[in-house]
Amino acid sequence: MKSHRFDNRKYSIGLMVVSVVLLYIIRLVQIQLIDTRYRNSADNNALYYRTVYPTRGVIYDRQGRMIVSNQPSFDVTVVMRNIRNLDTLAFCQSLDITQEFFDTRMADIRNRRKNPGYSPYTEQTFLAQLSFEEISEFREKMYRFNGFGITQRQQRKYSYEAGAHLLGDLGEVSKSEIEGDSWYVQGDVIGKQGVEKYYESQLRGEKGTEVLLKDAYGRIQGSYYNGEFDKEAVPGRNLTLGLDIELQMLGEKLMQNKIGSIVAIEPKTGEILCMVSAPSFNPSELSGRHRGEHYQELQARPDKPLLNRPIQGTYPPGSTFKTSQALTFLQEGIIDTETKYTCNDGFSFRGLRVGCHSHSSPLSLNFAIATSCNGYFCWGYYYMIGASKYGSPQNALTVWKDYMVDMGFGYTLGVDLPGEARGMIPNSDYYDRHYNRSWNGLTTISNAIGQGEVTLTPLQIANLGATIANRGYYITPHVVRSVDGEDTDTAYTNRHYVNVDKENYEIVVQGMRQSVIDGTCRAANNRDYLVCGKTGTAQNRGIDHSVFMGFAPMEDPKIAIAVYVENGGFGAVYGVPIGALMMEQYINGSLSEASQRKVEDYSSRVIDYGEEER
Repeated sequence: MKSHRFDNRKYSIGLMVVSVVLLYIIRLVQIQLIDTRYRNSADNNALYYRTVYPTRGVIYDRQGRMIVSNQPSFDVTVVMRNIRNLDTLAFCQSLDITQEFFDTRMADIRNRRKNPGYSPYTEQTFLAQLSFEEISEFREKMYRFNGFGITQRQQRKYSYEAGAHLLGDLGEVSKSEIEGDSWYVQGDVIGKQGVEKYYESQLRGEKGTEVLLKDAYGRIQGSYYNGEFDKEAVPGRNLTLGLDIELQMLGEKLMQNKIGSIVAIEPKTGEILCMVSAPSFNPSELSGRHRGEHYQELQARPDKPLLNRPIQGTYPPGSTFKTSQALTFLQEGIIDTETKYTCNDGFSFRGLRVGCHSHSSPLSLNFAIATSCNGYFCWGYYYMIGASKYGSPQNALTVWKDYMVDMGFGYTLGVDLPGEARGMIPNSDYYDRHYNRSWNGLTTISNAIGQGEVTLTPLQIANLGATIANRGYYITPHVVRSVDGEDTDTAYTNRHYVNVDKENYEIVVQGMRQSVIDGTCRAANNRDYLVCGKTGTAQNRGIDHSVFMGFAPMEDPKIAIAVYVENGGFGAVYGVPIGALMMEQYINGSLSEASQRKVEDYSSRVIDYGEEER
């Protein structure tokens, strides 16, 4: 009788064999077609992916003058796995570096905490942004240094020795910047300040990739498939600024040996025509391999040249602030053009005195603006904070504060630069905390004349001038006019209207014009066009600050300007004449011979700043 016992076994064995074969087939499909890890590993053994860096966008001024471009720069790169028999002494000599620097740099590259994503198989930046002269000796001897190579990039080239704070600079990416954006790897550069930082994503472009074939020893044999799999780099986008570079250079010259700032705005567009921060420095100092050394030198100086004072310095605006008070009092019905207040060399009431200079009294608003009368605006503020229609000083101050915020004070304006400060406009909660709710218009009287707790940035003071020039609106001040010829964000084209009637702005304009005709701004008068201005002498622990805010021409304003000279004394000493020269340069396109002599005079004047003043 035939046994069928082994028939079932053969089917079982056959099924096992088929199953094993299927498993192998599935695994092979997975390895070769689905899972890319093994294919990538094989490719990495035969292929080398070289990053192609894009050309960074170029920066132009409003006249189309190129102010920031690119020049060749070289990085020394290293693939750790490929280093063999390195003569470190010869290597260091070829790059003019020390053995200590070499050891530290190599350790930093291998440190995954400092260099996230490190791999001994991938290219790392050993030394960045070398000039042609600095790389030439290394290039000649590179065949001796297995594992090291050269990558060409660009570094910034500046056509003018001006605008450092506004333009900004490039520096090597930090660990946090790498973690925040996968576009960067160690050794890449990124915008650190100014326009370079704010518009980094537009300026940097997109990296490309060059695929190269390697032999068994890791040596490059040439392009893979004649570049069929290469990816071209996309150049960065070009920026056109509202900046007038000649006006910027004039401003920086006038502010030599001084601390302070100049900000000029085109009222109709909100474009920043110049932004001077003094003391300044040559923007080329923060470009290239020695950026770190120069940055530390600038950082150590007591006059703080790295501080962008136009947007980061907060100061008492002094009497330039009186224009905002006049607008508020008029709109709230506290005063009108016929209202007169007395000023007996100042404001005196219930034992409180705020001094003022001698002039006729009583006086109306127009004359109060022209003469910069402290008494007039103190009385106006006192009557507003104490007005019964508000119910309490707290409510009155809230109304007052809302006007100030509406005019662009107390908060950042939103300029397209990093690091803008907000300044200070006190509210009723602030005084409630400090005076246990027991305060009134006398307690806070300094607000009336831009002193006490009130602080603004020079940009905010210039924007006040632009708002008055426009008779009641401003466009957010901005540096960049267009990106590759396209307009910037609508935030920089929309009008922000202040809740004050145009008629009240016209009244203040007349007062500012009177100030230039026969008031504190007489030095700004110009026979070619009508100037409107307001001085400020901002009190300080030492010598007062010299301030000027104005615009011109009166009926068709092309420029609004704020000048702030720390410890410069009365507004008429430095603020007014510097502002007048800047307006003349921009409106006329040049300076008269007499004005050129004034430029040499004011640029040579030195203000001695002691340590306490700084």
